[in-house]
Amino acid sequence: MPNTEKQVRQSVSLPARLASHVKALAKTSGTSANRVIVELIETGLEAREQEKKRFFEIADRLGRSRDPAEQKRLKEDLARMTFGE
Repeated sequence: MPNTEKQVRQSVSLPARLASHVKALAKTSGTSANRVIVELIETGLEAREQEKKRFFEIADRLGRSRDPAEQKRLKEDLARMTFGE
């Protein structure tokens, strides 16, 4: 099924190291560098959405929890997600 979504031309500058990596991925997968970039962006956006969903699920569990040990663990999880490890 062909992609019927409207295409928008977007110019992006990549550091040389990333551009080389993208070209290598395109060559090994037998596709264009443009397609590799699109797939990487889609994957990154999906990962961000999943992380956001996970954050809100943990926050919701924290709000419903009555167990102090679980609350502490959930708070630590949220802090790690927010500020890194």
